[in-house]
Amino acid sequence: MSKKTFVLDTNVLLHNPHAIESFADNDIVLPMTVIEELDRFKKNSDELGRNARHVIRHLDALRHKGNLREGVPMNSICDSECPGMLRIFAGKGEINGADLDLEVPDNKIIRVAYHLFQKGENVIFVSKDINVRLKADALGLKVQDFDKQKVNYDHLFTGCRDITVPKDTIDKLHYDKSISIEGYKLQPNECAMLIDEINPRHTSLAQYKNDAFIPFNHSNDDQVWGIHPRSKEQRIALELLMDPDIQLVSLVGNAGSGKTLLALAAALELVLHKKLYEKILVSRPIIPMGKDLGYMPGDKDDKMQHWMHPIFDNLDYLMHKVKKDSQSVRKSIEELMRNHTIEIEALTYIRGRSIPRQFVIIDEAQNLTPHEIKTIISRAGEGTKMVLTGDPDQIDNPYLDASSNGLSYAVERLKSHPIHGHISLRKSERSELSSAAANLL
Repeated sequence: MSKKTFVLDTNVLLHNPHAIESFADNDIVLPMTVIEELDRFKKNSDELGRNARHVIRHLDALRHKGNLREGVPMNSICDSECPGMLRIFAGKGEINGADLDLEVPDNKIIRVAYHLFQKGENVIFVSKDINVRLKADALGLKVQDFDKQKVNYDHLFTGCRDITVPKDTIDKLHYDKSISIEGYKLQPNECAMLIDEINPRHTSLAQYKNDAFIPFNHSNDDQVWGIHPRSKEQRIALELLMDPDIQLVSLVGNAGSGKTLLALAAALELVLHKKLYEKILVSRPIIPMGKDLGYMPGDKDDKMQHWMHPIFDNLDYLMHKVKKDSQSVRKSIEELMRNHTIEIEALTYIRGRSIPRQFVIIDEAQNLTPHEIKTIISRAGEGTKMVLTGDPDQIDNPYLDASSNGLSYAVERLKSHPIHGHISLRKSERSELSSAAANLL
């Protein structure tokens, strides 16, 4: 099989600054336009700017190992012997007969890929931009998304399964408090609905811990900060959220399924009542039409108010569970914010921090890349619990989808780790209208 030539779009390197290490057995070509776009992004203070600077430094290191125009052996950045080469293409090439504006940076990159294709190289054009892939495909180029960090969303780990068992097994679970079921070895902290094979209405929820099934700590009547679970999945979510041994919980579900509400309820209970954590830190990615807080007036807190309305809506609802009048609710929330028991933070400012003894909620995590999720989780200090919530079917980031976002990636990669627990919430509980919208629109 002939060696492939991968021509990378800028967005691939901005998405994952280590992407060039993923094609080490083949040749990689970076058009000069990619270098120019990296130079433009390097001034940004966000994740894109940091990724651009990382790639530029990486390329500069390669420059000292050879001539980038002629090509530098990839084994200079690989642990093993890699026959591939990386080179920067400084020419333009031509596309005859194609109605493309060749002054557009995307089209300049496509033009280089097409030029190499015409020269007889086995070219594969790699881009995170669907429209750019469509244009390249229309020209006859082989195209692909960068999928090293993709998972199969259609088969995403759900965190729960049904198991049909004899009646004696369910009775033994509650009597012995720990049982094994022949033929079933689940992921750590995965939950199971045990169903009586004779009477399907006779059921019990169990959790798989230390190679055994154990009953839930909380009964059906238990509530957390005035919240009663309305479904099997919500009950599982509360079990995971209230367990201090589970340091990372991921909650996936559509609009109205209760992800953020349950996470906040558990946070209030564990911080204010049980005193297991010192404070609550809530954050979410800022993805407006223009990805910058600076376009809004006021200081950081004033700007964050606009993006944190969903959090405050849930806080208001939860505080009404314990305080009935609106005035005392407002005062309680203001007091919690003033003494920093609840802290609202932009994800931009979390990088570089060490966060010990806190209950951290990252809302709308489906809009983060796998690299960003890794950066955030690695901020957790001793005694911190972190919760990721989101809906991979509602992504605002133009370069992510249900299979490539950081939330889905984290669920699959961490499902076998004993400090991680996950549940997919399938039913909208907000209202009948919300449920109809989530299912039908």
